[in-house]
Amino acid sequence: MSEEAPNEETEETEEALEAGETEEKSPEEQTVDLPTERRVGVFVCHCGSNIGGVVDVPSVAEYAKTLPGVVHAEDDLYMCADDGLKAVQNGIKEHNLNRVVVASCTPRTHGPLFQSTCEEVGLNKYLFTFVNIREQCSWVHMKEPEKATEKAKELVRMGVARVKLLEPFEELKNPVEPKALVIGGGVSGMSAALSLANQGFPVYLVEREDELGGFVRLLNNLYLGGGDTMETIQPLIDDVMSNENIDVLLSSEVRNVDGFVGNFDATIDANGEDKNVKVGSIVVATGALEYLPEGLYGYGMLDNVVTLTEFEIMCRVKKVPSKVRSIAFIQCVGSRGQKVSYCSRICCNVATKNALNIVENYNEMLGQLDDIESVPVDLHAPEEVMQRRRRRRRRPAGAPPSTEERRIAHQVEVYVFNRTMTTYGVEHELYYNRARESGVRFIRYRNERPPNVTKEGDQLIVTYYHETLKVERKLAVDMVVLSTPLVPQEDAKDVSQMLKVPLGPSGFFLEAHVKLRPVDFATDGIFVCGTAKGPADITESVSQGLATASRAGSLMKKGYVQAEVLTPQIDVDRCIGCGICESVCPYKAIVVKRGDRGLKAEVIPAACKGCGTCGASCPMKAIVMSNYTDEQLTVEGISSLREVPV
Repeated sequence: MSEEAPNEETEETEEALEAGETEEKSPEEQTVDLPTERRVGVFVCHCGSNIGGVVDVPSVAEYAKTLPGVVHAEDDLYMCADDGLKAVQNGIKEHNLNRVVVASCTPRTHGPLFQSTCEEVGLNKYLFTFVNIREQCSWVHMKEPEKATEKAKELVRMGVARVKLLEPFEELKNPVEPKALVIGGGVSGMSAALSLANQGFPVYLVEREDELGGFVRLLNNLYLGGGDTMETIQPLIDDVMSNENIDVLLSSEVRNVDGFVGNFDATIDANGEDKNVKVGSIVVATGALEYLPEGLYGYGMLDNVVTLTEFEIMCRVKKVPSKVRSIAFIQCVGSRGQKVSYCSRICCNVATKNALNIVENYNEMLGQLDDIESVPVDLHAPEEVMQRRRRRRRRPAGAPPSTEERRIAHQVEVYVFNRTMTTYGVEHELYYNRARESGVRFIRYRNERPPNVTKEGDQLIVTYYHETLKVERKLAVDMVVLSTPLVPQEDAKDVSQMLKVPLGPSGFFLEAHVKLRPVDFATDGIFVCGTAKGPADITESVSQGLATASRAGSLMKKGYVQAEVLTPQIDVDRCIGCGICESVCPYKAIVVKRGDRGLKAEVIPAACKGCGTCGASCPMKAIVMSNYTDEQLTVEGISSLREVPV
């Protein structure tokens, strides 16, 4: 085969496609009347040094001018900045462009921006295509600038070949049911429900327990401000219960959800009775559980070895054993590679809070239990050593006793064994410093040599390796508190499958994008907040709950959803109703129904995300993806081979 053959074939194919001489056309291509002349504009971005530091951007723009159909090409330092966007709009108006190619960074973040820019000056947004020359070119070929420049030219050439075959589309509008369903009655779920209700939307708040409050009901107090947790959240509970727009369903669970954004049909088991509701949006606020470290550090086998949450409950009900004089907290129990891979983030703050509570509020936390004998004297350090370690300070006459002096008076010793203390945030770090100044001792250990908890007689013994002295030491304590991570709810997978939303590697619900869409799911109309998406404290959970209310509220306030038209078009003459497309669709956007012409596939545009799975799986080639037709992709592929010798 000669080198000219592919080039001639490519040119003939493009000419035939542009002239409309193809054997197969989608329904849109048969009805839309476009001007025969394609006037393409190409805009190439330097992206600062991200692209311009590797790729010769001006030469790429000059090369674009030589491509068939291109009537204008230019480069700009930042195409996504105001100046760059105005350059695109000016180019469309001055050169009468009816197709636009932007060669820049990732289309996921900037594609909608350039589409709306085109729409503002009257160009249909589906006559725009994005060419990624950053992630797919400059970043991966940063050591080869000349080859990266050539590849950028090839990518632009492919984009130009495809954009000439794009067709304009009008997006469909589907009505939205102005009601919301919130799954979970913790602080994040209540915050979301109350915010939505205050916006005027009826809300169904479903909670499986017989009271609202979630995990927070188990806690003793807050680590910032020190207020009682129930006193803090009770006003929120009262507001939710008294709001006329909120239908609180306690001891209830969501059994099934069908439908799509704006039109969800949910079945709720409300105290044994099925309740069918229709809502426009769904908020997942199912919360998380505390990991129970059975078999670790004597938990479940030794007395007075409890988890951090169990200790919180003991403090709340004032049942801390009265003869406790020394407590050891052990951090990262089960987390950071021991049982789960992630850091639970909040454990260090909660442990610091409880350690400080013991020092500052010891008498208030004592109970009437008397199940711990006195600590054997021979296991304690000599009294003169204990006094020296306490670093007693003199205080002026008449001044109230300091925290350190109160701790010494009670002779309570608090130790926190940790791999690293992660008290993120300025206020949390100050709280940690306050605990150190109050006499709480923080002892580092390495993952390779964790502490060991045993019992000698009636005494708990923590054996640990002292990193500074390089010796193994023993510490006699009355209680061991294990800081364990938050883990997903046991039925998280079932909820995931019911709502058709993903779970992350750790089993928590996975948001659409951690920065750009932190409370959205990839499935439109469903949102997530609180510890359902990962460990978070109360402040973060409330903020996320309000964020989901904002996202869901804006969706319902609009009154309709404008579905993308990157959806499959079904050729009913070819469709045999086999159902393969329906079975592989991850969004349940295709259904096979029996009609006048037998079993045929139908598309639900509002539910479709345009992934193309159905088109790729159809054995009869009866499915054509709008804006990604076989002709468009074929020309783009052939264009990439035009200058490649065979």
